[in-house]
Amino acid sequence: MNYFETEFIHYKNNQLYVEEVPAEELVKKFGTPLYVYSRNHFINQYKKFDSAFKEIDHQIFFAMKSNFNLSVIDTFVKLGSGVDVNSEGELFRALKTNVSSNKIILTGVGKTKNEIRLGLEKNVLMIKAECEEEVELINKIAGEMNQVASVALRVNPDVDAQTHPYISTGLSKNKFGIDTETAMSIYRRRNQFRNIQFTGIDMHIGSQITSIDPFLEAISKMSEMYFTLKSEKLKLKHFDIGGGIGVEYNSEKSFSIEEFASKTISLFKKLDCKILFEPGRFLTANGGILLTEVLYNKRNGNKKFIIVDSAMNDLLRPTIYQAYHHIQPVLKFENREIQTADIVGPVCETGDYFARDREISETKSGEYLAVMSAGAYAMTMASNYNARRRAPEIIIDGEQIIIARSRETFEHLLWDEKII
Repeated sequence: MNYFETEFIHYKNNQLYVEEVPAEELVKKFGTPLYVYSRNHFINQYKKFDSAFKEIDHQIFFAMKSNFNLSVIDTFVKLGSGVDVNSEGELFRALKTNVSSNKIILTGVGKTKNEIRLGLEKNVLMIKAECEEEVELINKIAGEMNQVASVALRVNPDVDAQTHPYISTGLSKNKFGIDTETAMSIYRRRNQFRNIQFTGIDMHIGSQITSIDPFLEAISKMSEMYFTLKSEKLKLKHFDIGGGIGVEYNSEKSFSIEEFASKTISLFKKLDCKILFEPGRFLTANGGILLTEVLYNKRNGNKKFIIVDSAMNDLLRPTIYQAYHHIQPVLKFENREIQTADIVGPVCETGDYFARDREISETKSGEYLAVMSAGAYAMTMASNYNARRRAPEIIIDGEQIIIARSRETFEHLLWDEKII
């Protein structure tokens, strides 16, 4: 079988290591299921992204929906990153780190009055509006607060991002953003919104995009709008292309950040404004793993199952996106046969699986597996289904082991619940 390795998560002497720490040591110390992150992978990815665009005036905003652990967010903040928040809860979490409120972007397709009011109270860099009624509401609330709100419109450029339909956001049939005609109308009627200053033009066409072409098409369409507005005396301070840059989960042939920069910098230089990026998955996905114990090996007729103690409540992506995550042993054993099996969890759903018909080396009860690429959209999508406790999050920095979040207790699950 093939093994998925990165600079900071790899095998030494047939043992899987996260930086300088053996994964087996971690499961013996903390149990399973267990999320483990490489801090230096996160740092390396951020610096690589930042360096690729050093020729232009830019700012990175970590999309914390990919991984909202406070220590993970703060790792990027200390490198100079802002934070992209998508809800009142994410804003609350972001403000618990060292980020300045004026380096926070408030996004989301359905912001509540409370979220808008909180964003204005905290003086976030901007609120990204996604429909005309939202613009009107922001203007009304800002007026009541005697403020002028910094607002950018998220424009839907109607571009096919060539990704899974559930994470495609740039087509006109998707719920996200404002169509170009309506967006231009709002910008042109800016004097009607006395408590709003339009500061930018934004887009986000999808996630896990592995071709540069959709980005180039969208940037070109948005640039036309930018130049038209500039000719009409609206000077925008920023041009935000969102996130969505794909990573390797299996054998995807995605582009490098250096390739992306080489094909877009010339377009950005023409715009004469600050370029904003909102990467999430790119920074964290392959810097994390989910460690799990093999409970049983089972056969139903000719069908083989490996039953592990992690479940869909720990990693939902395979169930809802049919997403691929490489799965490999924590310890490699010589002369193990390669088998084809489903790797499944103990939750009472047929959809509770990590892989189907996957080639994997023979496993034995009590051994451990690593579900790779669990640094993004794993813990953030976790739940307590079947009254299962959410797993702890451990960050490795060289030889240092940091408990970023402990395992939930059963008391956590019942803290505000009573029989009446």
